[in-house]
Amino acid sequence: MAMAMAMAMARQSSGLAYPERFYAAASYAGLDGTSTKDLITSKFSNDSALLLYGLYQQASVGPCNVPKPRTWSPVEQGKWKSWQGLGNMASTEAMRLFVKILEEEDPGWYSRASNIVSESDPVVDVQMNHNPNLEPVIENGNSFPETKNVLHENGSLTESQDKDVVSEGTDSICVYDQWTAAPISGPCPKPRYEHGAAVVQDKMYIFGGNHNGRYLSDLLVLDFRSWSWSKVEVKIGAESTESQSPKKITPCAGHSLIPWENKLLSIAGHTKEPSESIQVNVFDLQSSTWSPLKTYGKPPASRGGQSVTLVGTSLVIFGGQDTNRSLLNDLHILDLETLTWDEIDTVGVSPSPRSDHAAAVHAERYLLIFGGGSHTTCFNDLHVLDLQAMEWSRPTQQGEIPSPRAGHAGVTIGENWFIVGGGDNKSGVSETVVLNMSTLTWSVVTGVQGRVPIASEGLSLVVSSFNGEDILVSFGGYNGRYNNEVNLLKPSHKSTTLQSKMLEAPVPDSLSAVNNPTNPTSECEAGQEAKVREIIVDNANQERMKSKDLGTSDNPLATLKAEKEELESSLSKEKMLTLEIKQELAEAENRNTDLYKELQSVRGQLAAEQSRCFKLEVDVAELRQKLQSMETLQKELELLQRQKAASEQAALNAKQRQGSGGVWGWLAPPPKVDDA
Repeated sequence: MAMAMAMAMARQSSGLAYPERFYAAASYAGLDGTSTKDLITSKFSNDSALLLYGLYQQASVGPCNVPKPRTWSPVEQGKWKSWQGLGNMASTEAMRLFVKILEEEDPGWYSRASNIVSESDPVVDVQMNHNPNLEPVIENGNSFPETKNVLHENGSLTESQDKDVVSEGTDSICVYDQWTAAPISGPCPKPRYEHGAAVVQDKMYIFGGNHNGRYLSDLLVLDFRSWSWSKVEVKIGAESTESQSPKKITPCAGHSLIPWENKLLSIAGHTKEPSESIQVNVFDLQSSTWSPLKTYGKPPASRGGQSVTLVGTSLVIFGGQDTNRSLLNDLHILDLETLTWDEIDTVGVSPSPRSDHAAAVHAERYLLIFGGGSHTTCFNDLHVLDLQAMEWSRPTQQGEIPSPRAGHAGVTIGENWFIVGGGDNKSGVSETVVLNMSTLTWSVVTGVQGRVPIASEGLSLVVSSFNGEDILVSFGGYNGRYNNEVNLLKPSHKSTTLQSKMLEAPVPDSLSAVNNPTNPTSECEAGQEAKVREIIVDNANQERMKSKDLGTSDNPLATLKAEKEELESSLSKEKMLTLEIKQELAEAENRNTDLYKELQSVRGQLAAEQSRCFKLEVDVAELRQKLQSMETLQKELELLQRQKAASEQAALNAKQRQGSGGVWGWLAPPPKVDDA
């Protein structure tokens, strides 16, 4: 009884907004200076106490700039390491994580925090239901068993189940539009949120996630046939063929897990030591090995909280939050056949930067983005991207428009998109809603009451089948505590085949209107109206085909014959198409062979030309050396010519002196001239 009251009071604490909620939790833990010094160590384990201390310092002071203490006290050393290990975590994130860990360690803390609970606050008395014969609740003419809060006897795990979440084994799955606790047997995985989930055949795989602020790297599988959990013993593949050293899989949260062929692809996510770009890891279900996927092109920046949607053979990545906590609204595509990244330039007004949103694809052409959050607010807007024209539009939503939320999950069944969970930083969302993607009309499937796992942030949602019918399967999440429950919902026929009056009447103006108050009659709006009409026309064609099939149901034999003839005609066309493809493939192979031969010939010619060029370069070098030698000889010749000219001039001068008579000729008188 006391524990049930404590849980009820803990649920009331979810109404406190930040930062008051953080201050109340810090006061209760004894970290605000009003309580005794050793109060926190007396309430929590050493690890939890150190982590709470570090988060309190990060939220109230900021990143650790204090030098490492020189004292040998292990307590002071541990407190400093706990604070310093948080790095540049924002104060708001530290506040939220502080409260999360406190509620995980002590779910009834709020009821015992006398300084934040006034005497006028009502105390909710939750009665225990010890009667195994549950009284039914009559709703819409159906009888549903009502359950109350259930407490485990060992006291280590406290769970609350609402009347909208019942547990009666597999028999309870027959109830439509009502969340049901799965009949799990055996031990359950560690509670978590922001994990990845994917279904392959009759098994749901869960990878990674966040638990108490720590990232996980375990891979677990839930067998839908036995409803039992098991841990996959994974092996680590080599990072490359050149290196034999294995690459350890990195713990992460906020990533995406996508089934592809017989593999699981883990894309992006937050890690303790983030990389510069998005990392894609592949888990081979046959060999049970993790290995990195080698991609080409420029990958997007590292991020978490993004959406990853499989469209044909491509992954479409939108938004998220990078390692610097900056929100993104970029669009990237990874071709799974060529393993090539491509950043897409779109037209139109793209969604504002956000993370923790939901995305889905309709008719293999339209990408829908709903909700998400920024650092200050949550969204409930709906954006549509035409993947052929790469043009964004924002049509007006119809029906019961959901409240703003982030951290929700969604899956598609046919033309319907189911959205579960999420929150707005104050409380979890209790309604499960569905969007008819052809008419863009919302409706509420069901709702829950109280703080149950369905009303959580960061939960996962997949679709499977039970007795030939589709069922929604949710796991984990955070709603004041970390969850590891599995809940099921079987949508009714009405929920999965929503009828639209727009198929019988012209498209109303409100459906094609765009939330653009500044220019309601712009050309952009007209283009967006055309986009919505295209979606409705596609759906109308599908409905006409269904009506045609229903019209022939009165004569089963004729219907079967018509279907047989249609199938044979289709088979014949497929055979012809296959034959044409084979012929084209053979021609392509022949062209490839010819091109290869031509390539080899060109390579041979190129090698010969390279050899000739090398010889020419050698000849040019030799000629240059000879030219230099000739220049030297030319200089020596000019020197010799000058020396020769000087010698000849000297000899001529000497000869002239000898011809003049010498000294005696100069001393003797000149000869007399005979006058006669």
